[in-house]
Amino acid sequence: MRPVVALVGGFLGAGKTTLILKAARLLQARGVKAAAVLNDQGDDLVDTELARRSGTPADQVSGGCFCCRFPDLVEALERLSAHEPEIIFAEAVGSCTDLVATTLRPLLRDYGSRYRVAPLTVLVHEEPDGPDLRFLFEHQLAEADLVVQRGVDVAGWVDALLSGDSPAATKTITVDYARYAEAEAALGWLNARATVRPEPPASPAMIVGPLVDAMDAALTAAGIGIVHLKAMAQCESGYVKAALTANGRDPAVEGGLDASPAAEHDLLVNLRAMGDPAKLREIAGRALADVGAERVSITAFRPAAPVPWHSAKP
Repeated sequence: MRPVVALVGGFLGAGKTTLILKAARLLQARGVKAAAVLNDQGDDLVDTELARRSGTPADQVSGGCFCCRFPDLVEALERLSAHEPEIIFAEAVGSCTDLVATTLRPLLRDYGSRYRVAPLTVLVHEEPDGPDLRFLFEHQLAEADLVVQRGVDVAGWVDALLSGDSPAATKTITVDYARYAEAEAALGWLNARATVRPEPPASPAMIVGPLVDAMDAALTAAGIGIVHLKAMAQCESGYVKAALTANGRDPAVEGGLDASPAAEHDLLVNLRAMGDPAKLREIAGRALADVGAERVSITAFRPAAPVPWHSAKP
């Protein structure tokens, strides 16, 4: 049987990865194999590590969104086929739109004999602030085959995707690509990886908590709006991930809050914010230094203008 490819879109921080991993666990309990492709403008993704930690076979497309890296998406789907999944969730970059014309329709046209393509799901949590972010958000909603809210009945959603009863790629939208590029470029993007060797040994929560608090405070003091901040510390006793979708909020935390202290942690940080990448790098570097990070690798940039592999024209 051809595996289902289920593309999941939605704005940064909507909860796409959480939804996908809940669905994968539900399917596993039913004896149905699931896999996931994560997507980002950069490397070192918290979400990819989280998926692998959950036991879900995962791959990633980095360096651009699915529309711009379409051949990489196809290669990732092929690699995951080795796990014989019945459904492969593909999570699009949270700032991406025009997925129907540039990704779903090419999949249907060129790979319909290999995959069944599910309706495009767009997950919604809250409307972002500012004209640039709202431009992206509104276009995402406009092209969705299915719009679901955070807290959706996951079992019902999965059943709808697997049933094949609903058509995919039903909406056609017109996107001003110059405005699209401008809107994405309003965001600063930062990914970081580091090693932390606390003395005395500490739990993952004791690494992630102070780091997220320090970055939140520093970004707020600099007048930089957080769109999505994720940090994850992993060690031999477990992991903890903390995420913020706005300045000053309590972080959403998952993982082993009771994990034992460890002498070494692998630390990942992903930040999307309304600020200059150089300033984001400075703030992240200072916060990482404060938690004793070593072997720090940071990339910070503004997303390049989207150039779809396939024409965006319907």
